[in-house]
Amino acid sequence: MSFISEVREKAKSLNNRIVLPESTDERVLKATEEIVKEKLAVPVLIGNVEELTKQAQELGVSLEGAEIIDPINFSKLDEYVAKLVELRAKKGMTEEQAREILTSDVNFFGAMMVKFGDAAGMVSGSDSPTANVLKAALQVVGTKPGMKTVSSVFLMELNDKIEEYGQLLLFGDCAVIPEPTSEQLADIADSAADTARSVAGIEPKVALMSFSTKGSARHDSVNVVIEAGKLLTERKVDFDFEAELQADAAIVEAVGAKKAPGSKVAGNANVLIFPNLAAGNIGYKLVQRLAGAEAHGPLLQGLAAPINDLSRGCSASDIANLTAITAVQAG
Repeated sequence: MSFISEVREKAKSLNNRIVLPESTDERVLKATEEIVKEKLAVPVLIGNVEELTKQAQELGVSLEGAEIIDPINFSKLDEYVAKLVELRAKKGMTEEQAREILTSDVNFFGAMMVKFGDAAGMVSGSDSPTANVLKAALQVVGTKPGMKTVSSVFLMELNDKIEEYGQLLLFGDCAVIPEPTSEQLADIADSAADTARSVAGIEPKVALMSFSTKGSARHDSVNVVIEAGKLLTERKVDFDFEAELQADAAIVEAVGAKKAPGSKVAGNANVLIFPNLAAGNIGYKLVQRLAGAEAHGPLLQGLAAPINDLSRGCSASDIANLTAITAVQAG
């Protein structure tokens, strides 16, 4: 059974409410029908009931089994407004401003549903830049206790050379932080290891990657990766990791044994932490396009509750899959 099939089966047993705020996107409406049909979650759409129902009918899509919430007529709107004023008090947020945001910005309204526990998680981004989804998530839900860094990870499901590399690899950060510091790289690794266990169901072997392996090259950017490894050692993390590995040393057993002998991770890594966003974004897209891997995500990490971002080029099936993953994250 494929990874996404396993995730879908697990999601079915949880029956979590997941909010899909960008309800006017026809891909979201088509995904909603699939989510209900497959019982992946209880989808919650945000918008005007009559308008969404009409749009769905024109598309030949059934919204039966989904919930539709109109922020303007929502019974808890005043509570949501009061909470947003409280959260943004230091920025001078007024009640009028909060009400305007919550009735016009579906990402903020969806994030507030998650904040109040009215939804277990949120999936957005098909019609919004990542920055918009992140802004709502950070300002409303915030980060996990003790976590300063919000990052992302892609779950790369391989369809070829599975015997050599395994069925599933995690790539991070591919969507959020352009030039992570050593502390941020350590946080990304920590979060990705947790995602490997909680969502992918695999024991993480984390490689912090660079263009250098164990001193083969010297550069300030390599030092950032080395320092991140030292921070993970100081934190006494409960997963195996290796810092300063080239990609081949991380995933090819013979190369790992030669370049980093004695390492528990080299040649067997399943969580690949890229040194910056350029490398991560380019890397996942090359593997997706050239190797035919399925890229599930990006999953946002480090938030106090599961809110995930979609690529604006996503399909309805991608939305349904990420909804299932989000439901599993919520537990």
